[in-house]
Amino acid sequence: MLFTRHVLPASFLLSCGAVLCACGPTDNAAQPVVISGKTMGTYYRVSMVGLDKSREPELRRQIEAQLKEDDHELSTYKDDSVLSRFNQYLGTAPQPVSRGMADAVITSLRIGEKTAGAMDITVGPLVNLWGFGPSKEPVKMPDAQQIAAARDEVGLQHLKVIQQADGQYLQKDLPNLYVDLSTVGEGYATDHLARLVEGNGISDYLVSVGGAVVSRGKNPQGKPWQVAIQKPTDKENAVEAIVDLQGMGISTSGSYRNYYELDGKRLSHIIDPATGRPITHKLVSATVIAPTALEADGWDTGLMVLGTDKALALAEKEHLAVYLITKEPNGFKITMTPQFKAYLRDAEK
Repeated sequence: MLFTRHVLPASFLLSCGAVLCACGPTDNAAQPVVISGKTMGTYYRVSMVGLDKSREPELRRQIEAQLKEDDHELSTYKDDSVLSRFNQYLGTAPQPVSRGMADAVITSLRIGEKTAGAMDITVGPLVNLWGFGPSKEPVKMPDAQQIAAARDEVGLQHLKVIQQADGQYLQKDLPNLYVDLSTVGEGYATDHLARLVEGNGISDYLVSVGGAVVSRGKNPQGKPWQVAIQKPTDKENAVEAIVDLQGMGISTSGSYRNYYELDGKRLSHIIDPATGRPITHKLVSATVIAPTALEADGWDTGLMVLGTDKALALAEKEHLAVYLITKEPNGFKITMTPQFKAYLRDAEK
């Protein structure tokens, strides 16, 4: 058995985050303050214009505290996280969660419904079965019986959010239901950091956690922040397109970022809930621009599962700003919606 694991950086946006195409002026006063580091198994980066350097240590403390809180809520790698405790609970009574976590689940359920279950935050048993869960151990190819058993524990209809005067709750009607919010975790954390930065009186910034990015205001040159979509390959670091975010959130999902090779077959970490198996179609990258990074992060996963034709049809129906890259025999084919084209840098249109 030949097993090779490949995990690429969690983002195609920013080197270790997004690729910033705008360069700041040469005078130090106009240079952005950048706070960066590791979180949730990936990297975060916060670039701010107009921040007094003396405030940087306190803001770094706040940023790291927020990221630690988000990780404590959503991690499936930590047994004591809020989500892990919910997954470990083998009952069906409602369990309390934060408003933010409830909103993340509500958004995920809504996108899951619109994608006919392609984006499914209960797909964890299948993810774990194929070796992409917290253990990250090599696996033998699951057989049909194992896949069918795992699929019996999957389904958005088994999960709901209850909102009451005293708080928010998650409830499952399958005791073994396993919820995995990693598909929206980067967007969730990015939006939180953006609100934190704005709460500190900063109106010009770009924030990224993994492949999710949010920007507001202007870069050091007084122009809109620009980010680049990287070519979908693990063999080169080249730009496919550049967009002006115009105050929106953006997220990219790709089938080549996290995969392993087993007995000569390349298996993507993106699992199709309908088949219980890794996707095999030729769509290799889906980028979505949306009002929040959370929403963009949810949509990009669902579209990746659907494949190019179904993803494009749904994006057009929902009026989404979507940029798809499909592998073809002679290279890559680019497909985008008119809504996405409006964000492309003029030279790219």
